[in-house]
Amino acid sequence: MKRFVWMGIGVAIGVIAFRKFTEAQSNLGPEGLNRAVGRLADGLYDFADAVRSGMREREADLRTALGVESPAVSPQVPARH
Repeated sequence: MKRFVWMGIGVAIGVIAFRKFTEAQSNLGPEGLNRAVGRLADGLYDFADAVRSGMREREADLRTALGVESPAVSPQVPARH
């Protein structure tokens, strides 16, 4: 009976190791690298959008707290040559 338990445990470990190995192998190829870089870029863009949104909200809170009205159209500063 103990042999069947240990054999079952060994088979389960073998299946898990095989799945992990094939997953790692697919991630090491060019497609896997492209997916990883794409996920990283998407994460950075999402983070930047969240920071910008938070900045806008905080600026609106500060303007409200200080009683400062934001101009309807921001003045354009001419570029220096």
